[in-house]
Amino acid sequence: MFTRQHDYPLAPHTTFGLPARAAHYIELTDSGDLPEICRLPEFDAATVCWLGGGSNVLFMQDFPSLVVRMATRGIRELERTPDSVLLEAQAGENWHGFVQSSLHMGLGGLENLSLIPGTVGASPVQNIGAYGVEVKDRIHSVRCFDVQAQEWRELSNAECRFAYRDSIFKHEGRQRYVITSVVFRLDTQFVPNVKYGDLAQVLAEQCGGRTPTAQDVAQAVCAIRRSKLPDPAVLGNVGSFYKNPLVDAAHAQTLLAQYPQMPHYPQPDGRVKLAAGWLIDQCGLKGKTIGGAAVHDKQALVLVNKNHATAADVRALSDEICRIVAQRFAVDLQPEPVWLPLAA
Repeated sequence: MFTRQHDYPLAPHTTFGLPARAAHYIELTDSGDLPEICRLPEFDAATVCWLGGGSNVLFMQDFPSLVVRMATRGIRELERTPDSVLLEAQAGENWHGFVQSSLHMGLGGLENLSLIPGTVGASPVQNIGAYGVEVKDRIHSVRCFDVQAQEWRELSNAECRFAYRDSIFKHEGRQRYVITSVVFRLDTQFVPNVKYGDLAQVLAEQCGGRTPTAQDVAQAVCAIRRSKLPDPAVLGNVGSFYKNPLVDAAHAQTLLAQYPQMPHYPQPDGRVKLAAGWLIDQCGLKGKTIGGAAVHDKQALVLVNKNHATAADVRALSDEICRIVAQRFAVDLQPEPVWLPLAA
């Protein structure tokens, strides 16, 4: 059973905390209610907002339609082999809480993704990633309600069409598929992936020569993230505000000739991934403020709600950052969060 509310404040359900209200609001605790919700007079498949943890959205003004917040809970084992386990988590499960649960079950594979804000249901949409791991590497399938066909579906990993910070759920599946749960294939035998960034160094200091466990890796990732990233409960933010840009090899070489210390990561398709935070930092933008919005003083990749920021403050600051980075490096930055309402 669900309750409809009207003129509902959204700031408490987003991590950046911009002031905005929803014309209509439902908190979904049972995915079985989805067919009934689709029959409501307030429901419009083209405009409805399916909200998870609110950690990757910016409500730039009041939302004129229905917002449904996914609040379903539950984790269960579906299948076990000697090497792996299929684990299903409901869409409303807190992502970090789910990672911790998988570790407590003795399963590896998600430890590098510890402390990422948001919910399980949002993880395939953005194909979340950190420290050399993307969630697509661990997703077996995604279970959804097809609003268009009014039926339940299970999409395979391939059908989700995962790419860097991308999936089918950001394109033709955006208003069609409501993710109700995600099935992960996790390992019973742990193999660490600690080659990315400063993770190996922190882990070596933490373990003192012994072989790291999945819990060790998770703790190291949490320590690094907490040292660099602000807690949304204390200082509003959406985590990484920009995608790490991909450039062609020739442009990367041009930049490396000027900036030999520039972090860069060659990709299988020949392009090179750059570190957006490094580019912003090199432009001296840490701490830059417009209105109540600011670039975090420790991590240039993060914009924060420093003092009752407005949507106009955030847009102006982001536009200025993109302009300065493009001017200096000839690299276009793309914001990660979804700006709502979407332009028609």
